[in-house]
Amino acid sequence: MKCRHCGELLQHKFVDLGHAPPSNAYLEIEKLSAPEIYYPLFVKVCDQCWLVQTEDYTKANELFNSDYAYFSSTSSSWLAHAKAYFDKIIAMLFLDQNSQVVEIASNDGYLLRHFVNAGVPCLGIEPTASTALAAERQGIPVLREFFGNDLACRLAKEDLCADLIIGNNVYAHVPDINDFTRGLAALLKPDGVVTLEFPHLLNLIQFSQFDTVYHEHFSYLSLGVVQRIFAEAGLHIWDVEELVTHGGSLRIYGCLKTSARKTTNRLNKVLAKERAGGLELLKTYTDFQAQAEKIKIDLLTFLITQKCAGKRVAAYGAAAKGNTLLNYAGVKKDLISYVCDAAVAKQGKYLPGSLIPIVAPNVLSNDSPDWVLILPWNIVDEVMDQLKKIVSKNTKFIVAVPELRIL
Repeated sequence: MKCRHCGELLQHKFVDLGHAPPSNAYLEIEKLSAPEIYYPLFVKVCDQCWLVQTEDYTKANELFNSDYAYFSSTSSSWLAHAKAYFDKIIAMLFLDQNSQVVEIASNDGYLLRHFVNAGVPCLGIEPTASTALAAERQGIPVLREFFGNDLACRLAKEDLCADLIIGNNVYAHVPDINDFTRGLAALLKPDGVVTLEFPHLLNLIQFSQFDTVYHEHFSYLSLGVVQRIFAEAGLHIWDVEELVTHGGSLRIYGCLKTSARKTTNRLNKVLAKERAGGLELLKTYTDFQAQAEKIKIDLLTFLITQKCAGKRVAAYGAAAKGNTLLNYAGVKKDLISYVCDAAVAKQGKYLPGSLIPIVAPNVLSNDSPDWVLILPWNIVDEVMDQLKKIVSKNTKFIVAVPELRIL
């Protein structure tokens, strides 16, 4: 396999998590007896441009289909994050009824609804029918296609160039990152701005966040790598923010190279932090496998100990990161009875691979398990606030990443 960005032959392993089905391929009950398709979950690093990337086994249209079950509006903390971004960007760029906003991977309208309510023209680009329909029901215009350079050029010819392009947690999901980035440049107005949010590779490594590796993530990104990809597409990153979302993310601000926007000091600070964190040293990447293995062993040891002691363990959060963790560790429903999730679209289905049933959170109020493993550790405070109101006071909570910890 060659690097998705620079084309160099990939020779170095970052992490090997075995084989697993796609993390968002939740199963209906009638499909439990049918075979699942497992793909290798193997990640490599390019020693020339330092792009970390999964091997080519799956296609985007197989992962992001009409039954895609991730709805952004399920998380109250994410909704608050989106509203704060809207308030900030609308004032920063002086957006009004004469502006054009485009969000790539607009999901269920969690963000664009604010622009609609403010009278700012906007367009969502969202290939998954389930989430696109939810957005359309809120009056948000949605184009049900995958974004790339061809689509961007078509929209530009239709006079739909953007003052602001938004891409939240989509950049890592695109198999052809160069084509996607050229599309950003093609769709921007001369002084337009693009903001992208993505989990920060530095945090993934430093905090052992291997469970954020799944087939839907084709790339794992640092500021330095994205800066190089942008530059080759005719774009310039002029600012960056460090965020707490998804265990630590970056929000980059880009523009065309011809724009007069001035670069902030924050850019060099984050780049220096990445260098200090070893993101341009091969050993940083090749040492990561041991971190994932320790977390797997610690979780299995805990679950087996509880099983032997006659204790019952449930989980909360049918999230993709949870599926990566459970499938890598080989956990089945003999060790975790069920997983609760607030997303109605997931309830009544089963986790891919582990086949653990997904139920509504109120099941915990009647069942009272001894332990609840919180899988989406990035929103643990939000989850704890919700669950403390319905679980028995004898139920204890744990997380497994970045280390096994009783809450």
